[in-house]
Amino acid sequence: MSESGSPTLDLLLEGRPCLVVGGGGHAIGPVGRLLRARAQVHVVAPTLVTALQDLVERDLITWSPHEFTAADLHGILVVAPASDSPSLDAAVHDAAEAAGVLLLPRSTRRETPSPSHVTSSPAVEVDDALEPSTGAARSGGDRGERCGSVVLVGGGPGSPELITVAGREAVLRADVVVVDRLAPLALLDDLGPEVEIVDVSKIPRGRFTPQEEINAVLVDRARAGKRVVRLKGGDPFVFGRGMEEHIACSEAGVPVSVIPGVTSAVSAPALAGIPVTHRGLVQGFAIVSGHAAPDDPRSTIDWAALGRSGVTIVVLMGVETLPRIARALIEAGRDADTPVASVMDAALPSQRTHVSTLGRFADGATQEVRAPAVTVIGDVARFAQGS
Repeated sequence: MSESGSPTLDLLLEGRPCLVVGGGGHAIGPVGRLLRARAQVHVVAPTLVTALQDLVERDLITWSPHEFTAADLHGILVVAPASDSPSLDAAVHDAAEAAGVLLLPRSTRRETPSPSHVTSSPAVEVDDALEPSTGAARSGGDRGERCGSVVLVGGGPGSPELITVAGREAVLRADVVVVDRLAPLALLDDLGPEVEIVDVSKIPRGRFTPQEEINAVLVDRARAGKRVVRLKGGDPFVFGRGMEEHIACSEAGVPVSVIPGVTSAVSAPALAGIPVTHRGLVQGFAIVSGHAAPDDPRSTIDWAALGRSGVTIVVLMGVETLPRIARALIEAGRDADTPVASVMDAALPSQRTHVSTLGRFADGATQEVRAPAVTVIGDVARFAQGS
């Protein structure tokens, strides 16, 4: 048999062509693991969930939108059967064995796995999960179901090594994991095939799952007696809409708790060697969303006051609006020579940092900055490494 369970396998994968067969939720973990090993990852599947589509659009993986054939194994070192079809996974297994291609080991965390259930952005009837008059949680009704629970878990900047111990334990004990594209995707490869993985990713200016649908998924799965983990990148309460989900669960009578995560606003700069504060240089920092530019009517930030404040400014979700942000800060008195560092793909092997100045950003020289990126504005950006 061509399967290999050796933990040293990952050491052999760097730069080598690897294949993942499947485009659903259970393909996310193997793809994340292979990316962590710096492999060349190719996915074969007719369609992709949003998290995988995002990786394609970021040029981190490649994709062939068709059904698997044995020809797809040509030149491949390792293949991961990761579809939601047991018959297809078995066919991939047999084809790999015949071709002498290694199989990427899958986790079998529980002894008696049930059939795989993989869902991408499912539609859920909220009325089925709520009592019509009060919105209170049903306790099983005629179906005799027990109410489960929801845990909002902050996954940190994207590496499975940077999630908290409590967060990791919650994920590994989950019956359902509802995941975002910037969560530590490789961690999902440690889940058994019986765990339902629901991809609710949102690509900027692309595919997304409405927040109301995400809320409904959490309530629906918990009402079915499931232990639900909502796995997010960073911290769920820092631009993560975590409180919206907490409120939705609470109003539905679903037990909900929070496991904080390491916010990317601090961890991404740190991974690039940038402290957001430094003794004798800066005494504070501000985290702002760049989703709404300073001249956007939706913006509620006093950019003039922020520009005069003298603190480090960390901008999340602001790649497209960086030139307008830079111009507003210069108009408020920030020096055009103020250093700026944008950290992209933080905690991934593809992480890189672009260093510039506020003046150059104001002139529109942001072509080298691609989402997802955390941008640090201030003297501490001079410490940037890996640019």
